[in-house]
Amino acid sequence: EREIASVCRKVARKVAEGRTRITQITAQNVEKYLGPPKIFKDQLRKKDRVGVATGVAWTASGGELLFVESTMMKGKGGLLLTGSLGDVMKESAQAALSYARSHARDYNIDAKIFSQNDFHIHIPEGAIPKDGPSAGVTMATALISVFTGMKIKWDVVMTGEITLRGDVLPVGGIKEKVLAARRAGVTKMIMPRPNKKDLIDIPAQVRKEMDFIFVEHIRTVFEHALLIPPKDKDA
Repeated sequence: EREIASVCRKVARKVAEGRTRITQITAQNVEKYLGPPKIFKDQLRKKDRVGVATGVAWTASGGELLFVESTMMKGKGGLLLTGSLGDVMKESAQAALSYARSHARDYNIDAKIFSQNDFHIHIPEGAIPKDGPSAGVTMATALISVFTGMKIKWDVVMTGEITLRGDVLPVGGIKEKVLAARRAGVTKMIMPRPNKKDLIDIPAQVRKEMDFIFVEHIRTVFEHALLIPPKDKDA
C-alpha cells in the first residue's frame, strides 16, 4: 500500500505541474517511479539451521519476520541478549531459558550445559528497537535447538508468549503477522490456540493458502518446528 501511495503521489505531482498526462502504470514503467527493486528483509533464509528460528512481529507499519539467533559458549550460565531488546522481550528470553533448564530431562539435555556455558540470543537489525512477549516461543525454540543439536525448519514461522511451565499464551497483531508471513512466502505458521478467532480478520484467499498450527504448549511448537531425527521420532 505504501508503494502504491508513493506512485500515486509522484504521478499526481507531475500532472499538476503539467509535465505529464494521466498515464497507466505497468510492470514495465513502475521502476521509473519506485526505483530499483528493493531487497526486503522479510526474505526467508531458506536453510534449516541449528539455533535460528523465524518469528513474526507486529510493527506500526504492519508485520515483519523476526529472525532469532541463539548460540552457547564456555562460561558459567550467563545469558547475553543483543539486538536492541526491550525489557519485556528480555524477560521472555529469560523465561524461555528457565523453561529449558527446568525441563532439560524431558529433552535429553545434559544439565551440565547450563553451568558450564553462557548463552547468547541475538535478533538482527540491532538499530531497530524491539519489545513485547510474542517472541517467547521463537526464543525457546532457538535455545532448545542449540541444546539438542536439532535443526529448525526454515519454512515455519511462529508467534506466542511462553510461561515458565511452557504454556503458550495469546498475542496481538495476528492479522499483520499472518500477512507478513504470507508476503514472505511462508505457508506454515504456529500460533496460540486462543488466537484462532483472530483469523476472521484475514482475507479468505490468504487463509486458504496458509497452514495454521494452533498450540497450547511449547512441546507442540517443537514437534512442528524442529527436524527431529528418525530414531527420536520412534522412541
